[in-house]
Order: sequence, then structure tokens, then C-alpha cells
Amino acid sequence: MAEKYTAEIVPLNAEKIGVKPHGTAEFTIDGAQLRIHIEMFDTPANVQHWEHFHGFPDGKPAEIATAAQDANGDGFVDLPETEPVSGTTMVPFDAEPAKMHVPNDSYPVADAEGHYAYEKLVDLKELQQAFKAAFGSEDLQLDKRVIYIHGVPDSLKLPDTVKGTVMNYDAHVTLPIAVGKIVRA
Repeated sequence: MAEKYTAEIVPLNAEKIGVKPHGTAEFTIDGAQLRIHIEMFDTPANVQHWEHFHGFPDGKPAEIATAAQDANGDGFVDLPETEPVSGTTMVPFDAEPAKMHVPNDSYPVADAEGHYAYEKLVDLKELQQAFKAAFGSEDLQLDKRVIYIHGVPDSLKLPDTVKGTVMNYDAHVTLPIAVGKIVRA
């Protein structure tokens, strides 16, 4: 019997980015495969959106970030400010999630209306092996994770206090725009 997990994805930083991204995520473990389906609405249009689940390697339950995580008071909750409640970036929802190579350009791009749908079938063993190499356990513990959607246009003026550069990707790419707690369905 398949295990199913869902997340209701709600806006984060909406008042600063001018849109209210929202959507749903569904994760189904069926035998040797993990099916991932994410559909987003009202995201910044024509922008690539990094999306991942975040969590704590020790299995502590992750929680979603809210405006309360804006530690420096700049009005934005940036990627580093999510870490105390949400943990670290774990699995990317890109062209090849099982490779667990976070910084890349193979994430979904929203259309002119800010909509996109992401669907991926992942070899569960391959993902579990990569997860174990990175975090010491092959147990994904989806019900202890949160999903983040990231990305705003380069044209959005961000204060210097907004952090989150990953390799050659700046805070425009990594700024969280939506978040959801993953729960067992």
C-alpha cells in the first residue's frame, strides 16, 4: 500500500515581493518509487523557482518559517533565517532529485501567470542512498520536513541585509517565497 504525504504551501515574504505564492505538494511512496507532484500559483512570473524539502538531520521535526523569523528586522525572511526552525536544505525538486545537487538551473520556471506544475518519479533506493551519504540515514522522514519554494526576479530590490548566496546564486534565487509543512495524508 502506498504511503502518501501532502503539504499546503502558503506565502512567505508576500508583502515584500508583491505576490502571494500558494499551492500544494504531494509525495507518494509506492514500492520502489517516490512520486512528487507540486503545483504552484501566483509565484513571481517567468522566474525559475528552486524548491526543496528542508529538515534536521537528527530527525527533530521542522516547522515552517513565519515573519517571526525575521531576526534582523529588514522585513524579509531570508534563507539563513529559516534554518533555526526549518533546518537545512535536503532534497531538491529539480530535474534529478536523487542526485541531491542543490545549486543548478533545472528547477521549474513559472509561466506568465506565475503558475507551474512539477511532476517527477524518483527511484526511491537511489534517493535514499544519496540521502544517507549526505545525512547519515536513508529514512527521508517526510512527515518531519517542510517544503520551501524560492525565487524572485533580479529586478526586485533587496536590501544588503538579505542573505542566502549559494555558490554563484544570490539571494534573488534563494529567497523563500512560500512554505508548507509536510504531513502524512
